[in-house]
Amino acid sequence: METVIAFIIIFGALVFFHELGHFIFAKRAGILVREFAIGMGPKILGITKGETIYTLRLLPIGGYVRMAGEDLDTIQIQPGHRVGILLNKDGLAEKVILNQKTMYPEILLLEVEEADLEKDLYIKGYDEEEKFVRINVARDAVIEESGKNTILAPHDRQFGSKSVGHRFLTILAGPMFNFILAFLIFSALGLMQGIPTNEPVVTEVTEDSPASEAGLQNGDLVKEIDGKAINSWDELVSTVQVNANNPLAFEVERAGEPLEFTITPEVSEESPEKVGVIGVLYRSPLEKDFLGSFVYGAEQTVFWFKEIFRLLGMLVTGQFTIDALSGPVGIYKTTEEVAKYGIFTLMSWAGMLSINLGIMNLLPLPALDGGRLMFFVVEAIRGKPVDRQKEGMVHFVGIMLLMLLMIVVTWNDIQRFFF
Repeated sequence: METVIAFIIIFGALVFFHELGHFIFAKRAGILVREFAIGMGPKILGITKGETIYTLRLLPIGGYVRMAGEDLDTIQIQPGHRVGILLNKDGLAEKVILNQKTMYPEILLLEVEEADLEKDLYIKGYDEEEKFVRINVARDAVIEESGKNTILAPHDRQFGSKSVGHRFLTILAGPMFNFILAFLIFSALGLMQGIPTNEPVVTEVTEDSPASEAGLQNGDLVKEIDGKAINSWDELVSTVQVNANNPLAFEVERAGEPLEFTITPEVSEESPEKVGVIGVLYRSPLEKDFLGSFVYGAEQTVFWFKEIFRLLGMLVTGQFTIDALSGPVGIYKTTEEVAKYGIFTLMSWAGMLSINLGIMNLLPLPALDGGRLMFFVVEAIRGKPVDRQKEGMVHFVGIMLLMLLMIVVTWNDIQRFFF
């Protein structure tokens, strides 16, 4: 149950922040947002606030922000249709009822001759007295059809009517908010548990190792190696790794006293790259630093961004296969293992996942945010948008391929973890 709760919280936070980025920038651009959804598939819960319905859906495989004009959701009223119209105090149509079955007090029945619900916002037709009338429609009018209410989306409130810049930022904001979330998580870790000092202090010397044989002890502070100042544990490690089988002169400080040792790194048996090791372990002491916590958050975000990008490059160049990828099942099982090590480790895992989600969505593949951004770039270069039907077909093919990849990855996860 703890794993389930942890997975739901992590998944929910990642998807929420991603979609929040789309939502905020859509609102700033004046786009009508019809739905803010966490999860996919059948709706479990829905709350309407203002012009947006906020939903929780069954399948934990993503989420979406549904914007007016993206799914051809505009209402069309054809000549000959009979509609019912409710007027507000200013004489504008505030509700238009299609396929009317329920009578409202003071409803105006109209046989439509002509209608424009996108730009000029009017309905023309004949009323019950065969009188030809024109009714102007309010910008926030509601269209009711078969009991379902849809808020009118004038052309200037649709996604496609906005400038390339506004659309680009609206889509880009999703992945960017994942990076912001990762920064906040890593910064919170720094505030809560402290920041690793990364000092070159030996925490533990393993038995029968080059360091042990040379006389290095727990708590020794490494000051120099071969005359070069060592200011961090990372510098110590990198120096040792590139000097396998080469004697190194260590200058250390023990209880305030300077000492010197000559240590020859041996080749690590666990590494295929033949790096040098001397047999010391490190657990960085932690210190509390309010401002430093945010620096730490930024450093960790950049580090994991580079690391995930490096692994992605290895996948593209064939250095590891698709079998190494994990889907929701793999993420769930890894979360189960990570949760055993406590809340701080779980938070670090969530930060890494958030960066991973942001990077994956920025890939220039159809149906992903990166694919849509590529179409905006092409539009900016050409000076006109790509045909919507052609773009939609590309995204549809992309969705099918991604679903196929998801099935393959999920099957690999099931095989790996349960069989």
